[in-house]
Amino acid sequence: MHTASLGNKLVSTQMAATAELYWQRLNDSSAQLVSSLTQAQQQELKTVFALSDFIGTQLCRNPDWIPALFEHELHNIERQGFDGELSELLTPVTDEEQVKRILRQYRNRQMVRIAWRDFFDYSEIKESLLDLSALAEALVIAARDWLYKEMCTSQGTPSDRQGKPQKLLILGMGKLGGRELNFSSDIDLIFTFPEHGETIGGRRAIENQQFFIRMGQRLVNLLNQVTVDGFVYRVDMRLRPYGESGPLVVSFSGLEDYYQEQGRDWERYAMVKARALGPWTSDSDELHDLLRPFVYRRYLDFSAIESLRKMKGLITQEVRRRKLTDNIKLGAGGIREVEFVVQSFQLIRGGREPALRQQSLFGAINTLYQMGQLEYLAVDELEKSYILLRRVENLLQAINDEQTQTLPSDELNWQRLCYALNADTEMDLREQIETAMRQIHRHFNDAVGGNNLDDHNETWTQQLWNAYEDDHALAILEEQGIDDEKLWPLLNSWHETVVRRTIGPRGRETLDKLMPKLLCEFTSVATPSKAFEQVSKVLDQILTRTTYLELLCENPGARQQLVSLCLASPWIAEQLAKFPMLLDELIDPAQLYDTTSLDDYGSELRQYLLRVPEDDMEQQMEALRQFKLSQQLKIAAADVTGVLPVMEVSDHLTFLAEAIIEQVVHQAWAQVSARHGVPENLKDNEMGFAVVGYGKAGGIELGYGSDLDLVFLHNGSQAGQTNGDRAIDIGHFYLKLAQRVLHLFSTRTNSGELYEVDMRLRPSGASGLLVSEIEHFGEYQRNDAWTWEHQALVRARFMFGDASLSSRFNELRAEVLETRRDNETLAKDVREMRLKMRDHLLRVDEGMFDLKQSCGGIADIEFLAQYLVLAHACDHKSLSFWSDNVRIFAELAELELLPFETAQLLTQVYCHLRDESHRLVLQQKKPVLPIDDVKPYSEQIEVIYQEILGG
Repeated sequence: MHTASLGNKLVSTQMAATAELYWQRLNDSSAQLVSSLTQAQQQELKTVFALSDFIGTQLCRNPDWIPALFEHELHNIERQGFDGELSELLTPVTDEEQVKRILRQYRNRQMVRIAWRDFFDYSEIKESLLDLSALAEALVIAARDWLYKEMCTSQGTPSDRQGKPQKLLILGMGKLGGRELNFSSDIDLIFTFPEHGETIGGRRAIENQQFFIRMGQRLVNLLNQVTVDGFVYRVDMRLRPYGESGPLVVSFSGLEDYYQEQGRDWERYAMVKARALGPWTSDSDELHDLLRPFVYRRYLDFSAIESLRKMKGLITQEVRRRKLTDNIKLGAGGIREVEFVVQSFQLIRGGREPALRQQSLFGAINTLYQMGQLEYLAVDELEKSYILLRRVENLLQAINDEQTQTLPSDELNWQRLCYALNADTEMDLREQIETAMRQIHRHFNDAVGGNNLDDHNETWTQQLWNAYEDDHALAILEEQGIDDEKLWPLLNSWHETVVRRTIGPRGRETLDKLMPKLLCEFTSVATPSKAFEQVSKVLDQILTRTTYLELLCENPGARQQLVSLCLASPWIAEQLAKFPMLLDELIDPAQLYDTTSLDDYGSELRQYLLRVPEDDMEQQMEALRQFKLSQQLKIAAADVTGVLPVMEVSDHLTFLAEAIIEQVVHQAWAQVSARHGVPENLKDNEMGFAVVGYGKAGGIELGYGSDLDLVFLHNGSQAGQTNGDRAIDIGHFYLKLAQRVLHLFSTRTNSGELYEVDMRLRPSGASGLLVSEIEHFGEYQRNDAWTWEHQALVRARFMFGDASLSSRFNELRAEVLETRRDNETLAKDVREMRLKMRDHLLRVDEGMFDLKQSCGGIADIEFLAQYLVLAHACDHKSLSFWSDNVRIFAELAELELLPFETAQLLTQVYCHLRDESHRLVLQQKKPVLPIDDVKPYSEQIEVIYQEILGG
């Protein structure tokens, strides 16, 4: 390549010859201006002439732009100033032709600046894309506002039924919406307006829609028409509802109806980048709120991957049909594939993660990294490769203001690109571009491309799923060495049932893709029929919810977890069938088995609830239930796979319940206090309200599906009222608060009931007040409570409330438990209560052992702990501290009130029986075992029970 010198870098002779042509034209028309430039400025001007025909043509036509460019315009673009400058230029103008001229000349002048800065690398590509987008937005909005004012003057102002003026809103789509517009892009727009009505103040009233359609037609013409000054932008309106056959402008309600009823997958993809242009208003908010449910599903939406895959397939076909080669946008590994990668994550997770609902690709990819959805290396490679391709694209287009993404076919334009991108040769630059596109395509295949499923497995499982004859199916299974005679009859029967179900073509297609993959999972376990039996119950519930079928289809990890967990626990299978949203939790096994730390349930729940608007009580209640279900699933998954020691399962379930109790009380407080104010006697950040847990909640021994035994207390003893507009007395306030708490627990939403709450352990039981003043509670416990209520108090634990209430409750509890009793009478009361309970609750077949109620079972051990605390706490106050049986027995051994071996035996048997109870719940079996399995333990417990309690 022959070279010549222009400035500091060498340029080819071809580039130098091109520069000379423009230089000669400029000298012929403006010799005086040229001579006023410094030597350095002349060299830079010649170089930019060599690089861009667009800049050369524009500056030869408008040489008066050159001095200002060198003075201040090249090194600093104040894009915030575009709006003001255009407004100043257009405000005095009344002639539409003059408006066209002003818009085009302003556009060309700014584009010269931006192109010049790009070629000389004065600004990063991200800044250039922002500049180009801000310029386009300013030009579109300036044209809109001028037209609106002009048309309102001549035809009246479009207004709603109440007379409020209506404006035309413009949705910028694609790269304009994302503020990442390329140099010579057309712009995709959708026109809309808030409400129907008619114009006011014109000669005759016309419908708002008719007004805005006329305005839209004129606006497109204002921007799109080619005049002597060129055009402002090529405008594409085909993304609007119904495309070219639809009205040019529709109302908000028309948009909403269309997207709810007819919106297609590619339109969802397009809407990710949609942004209302111009100054933000309440109408802009309303428009985005209206579109959000169409774009972002409330669940994890894996249908997006298949849709994007199909769209990419169509693009690839189009590239082949049009024989597009060297296309850096649509080719494999091109710009579009980066957009597909990022937008696949946005569409899948944007419903759950508001941070992903953004138009900017750069912003979204950064959010995905922060969320852990993309690794650092993937983000780094995608972003660097994308930036290189966007820079090449911008420079290609800035050469002659042409909309192209195809690499040059001529030597001159390759030389221009190499110069601007500091590449030595065309081969060197091609290698950089090809490397970038290879990296992008690899990440595209990982995120959006097909699954790398073993072809052999796909083939035989596909055949099995589609088999209609028993002999054919059995031969396939025999060939694979699968010896499970129940599998085919179960699969065949289920398949026949499914064929009769109405699940729609998309659901049917997805199921036919999913089942061969699932069959691979079933046949990799010891008993495929057992796995299929459990999993099919989940599938039954999601057949008409194609999104969940797609989730399983797209996620091998989720399929594996579904099969292994359903096989390990029918209870988990039932939970997944009842609440399919839990399938989302199976996607990432590492996260699934990473149970929340005991101390972190409260903060995790607070973070989770931040996603939901505080004033949306329905969503808040649903979020609480979803959090509980997802955390319970994580605990159960860790339990059945042995990741979580069984001893810790109850701890996790109890601390989860505590976190939920805290949030429920806060929500109830917010609702009741908003209506009535708060009690006057309270200090800042006080509630004067407490929740005490009894039974399993108090003993930190909750199981799966346990209800909560709760008692509510308050310290509003003095007379007084709340300080709100609808003031009520303090006792009444706490009653309403307690009722609200119970309502929040018991209301059944899509995700079921939060917890069943049992209040029968409150003073005076079911006939007593729902919430007790704490001193009255103490008085009742001292003077009126039965022995069994003192037994229950042994297992009571403060779970939520002010510190002052906590310390007072603990004082009262200790005082009651430490009361000196006649131990013979106490033993008789405890024995009688145990017999009454056994008579009432023990229902077990002969030869079977009820883990809780049978002699020598859990209840006997609990009664022993309660008796020993009530009998000895008067002399050994440390016994009144603990509410859980394990630590009570440890304390009794420490005090030598029980032989160490006896305490150890009671603890071991108690834990063993509770572990068995957990296991049976997860197997969905009754808490009973053959009596011979537990006899060695139960008989020893019976002996200890007789020794201590007699009878």
